[in-house]
Amino acid sequence: MIPSSPPVGPMQVLVLEDEWLARSYLVELLQGTGLAHVAAAVATTNEAEQALSEMVLEAAFVDVRLTGLPGDESGLEWVRKRARTPGAPRFVLATAFKEHAVEAFDLAVADYLVKPYTEERVEECVRRLLATGRPRAAAPVVERIVARRQRALVFLDLPEVWACEASERLTFVHSARGRFDLDLTLSAIAASCGRALVRVHRNWLVNPARVLEFERREGETFVLVGDAASPSQGGVMVPVSRERAQAFRDFLVTNAIGVRRF
Repeated sequence: MIPSSPPVGPMQVLVLEDEWLARSYLVELLQGTGLAHVAAAVATTNEAEQALSEMVLEAAFVDVRLTGLPGDESGLEWVRKRARTPGAPRFVLATAFKEHAVEAFDLAVADYLVKPYTEERVEECVRRLLATGRPRAAAPVVERIVARRQRALVFLDLPEVWACEASERLTFVHSARGRFDLDLTLSAIAASCGRALVRVHRNWLVNPARVLEFERREGETFVLVGDAASPSQGGVMVPVSRERAQAFRDFLVTNAIGVRRF
């Protein structure tokens, strides 16, 4: 499967700071680098949680001590809870108090900014974040594919899909219900369907759960995809590229018994 493309453009960041002047100044400095876009600037951890649930954020600049609302967490408590959560952004602690540096190290935060901020230090921090690599934002995984049959729309649940094919600048989906037109490229489909569809050839994606046979003949590799419950429907023979053949075979026999992996 083709992985989702790495993010392009400015890094998407969150600023969590309860003091309006400090928050506005940090936002101004981050935006001024031209390397970061402040997608959300909030005053409480509750607002920060909401922002994380609504958008993909690559980094969060968090004030350690928040006045907050009754029952709200401090910035440090929030980072402590979120730092090791899968999919969490990288955290930068921002504070006027140097004594939190040791705990920041223990939390493995990406950086530690001490107030008052300077343009040079903020830009250095952003460049450091970019230099360590940007996470690939996972595209939302869809559950259905919408295809075309003349003027009709055909809705297919992903388990129904056998394969998707690119041919002569057109894209098609194969299923027990037939072969239908698609408006998207194979790369766009692969990025949206997660592990449900796997790239086996530059012109083909297949649903591994629909693979009935794996065959090598005359130096080429093919898989038969279809419906095991209805063999009379035939299925589709899909070519597998030479560079993908062994990896795909190993993938298919994982969690299966009967043959050796080699």
